[in-house]
Amino acid sequence: MVDLLIAGGGIMGLWAAVMADRAGLKTVLVERDRIGAGASGGVLGALMPYMPDRWDDKKQFQFDALLSLEQEILGLEAQTGLSAGYQRSGRLMPLPKPHLRTIALRHEQDALVNWHQGDQRFFWHVQDSPAAAGWPENEAMASGVVFDTLAARVDPRRLLALLAAALAQSRHVRIEAGRALLGLDPAAGTATFSDGHSVSFGACILANGVDTFRHLDALEETPLTVSSGGAVKGQAAVLKADLDPALPVIFMDGLYVVPHDNGLVAVGSTSENSFEDPSSNDHLLDDLLARARAVVPLLADAPVIERWAGLRPKAIGRDPMTGRHPDHPRLYTLTGGFKISFGLAHRLASSVIGEMAGQRDDALPDSFRCASHFSLLRS
Repeated sequence: MVDLLIAGGGIMGLWAAVMADRAGLKTVLVERDRIGAGASGGVLGALMPYMPDRWDDKKQFQFDALLSLEQEILGLEAQTGLSAGYQRSGRLMPLPKPHLRTIALRHEQDALVNWHQGDQRFFWHVQDSPAAAGWPENEAMASGVVFDTLAARVDPRRLLALLAAALAQSRHVRIEAGRALLGLDPAAGTATFSDGHSVSFGACILANGVDTFRHLDALEETPLTVSSGGAVKGQAAVLKADLDPALPVIFMDGLYVVPHDNGLVAVGSTSENSFEDPSSNDHLLDDLLARARAVVPLLADAPVIERWAGLRPKAIGRDPMTGRHPDHPRLYTLTGGFKISFGLAHRLASSVIGEMAGQRDDALPDSFRCASHFSLLRS
């Protein structure tokens, strides 16, 4: 019998285990393959804020999470001696059309109002020059470029390794890889696994990405016409380029160019709602790479050293699916983050562990709550 069973060894599950360790919960984290085998083991690592306009509770929650993530990472790096490859490098957004500059100038004022916490202030600068020559090229920024100072980047795989190393020091958490969750009885508090063993739990967090939706759907008494969530395929690549790793992330019409340490640059990512092979790379990634080389000629001759593809979970309500299941008090969810999981996972995990202790997280947007997603599912 454990206090907490966590299914999934990606970014959500690992942060949940870290928060459970701090709460002193006897915890088992079970991963079907290896840590980071799913979407969390990607290559991009862009930590992008929402636009600073039309401020609401969702944007405030993400803003606060992006700031607290930096301190969380620094603390874990000090604890383990490892690096997550984190840097608040900022983000460049080229403005190819005059009307985009007009909109950006309004956002510049919005950031002055909304992007601050205590003595920390972040800015949305509209400027005429790039961060460095060719980053990006001039034609892409015919009407200027936005430089936001809030955005950051992290190496996804190094962050996962950092979290796993911290958990290896835990007295409360045990990680068991190579065991897939097969069945779940939340009323009885039992789970069965691919190795034939079962686990009894006081609470369970489903943090196993796309697989979470299959387990949730199986618990519904009434046949469903839609699922509680689905998969969005993403493709990305890593290039070898001798560039300054402190350069800002470039974002333009769904294209991300993310400088990392050790001369590596990540390019991504596609968002594919229909696909045949979840792990294949195809012409969509080739097109993305061609766009990246056009926007950043500095990458023209940079060789591709890795191509990646994976499935990202998107809940029925599109926002992250967080917290207690509306019908099963022992069951909690941490999934559906789609593109924003790395910036929010620590904060969402903290919310779930607090909810187990009877603490309501008033800052959590209602659209993030598990019950909100199920109201859409059953409507």
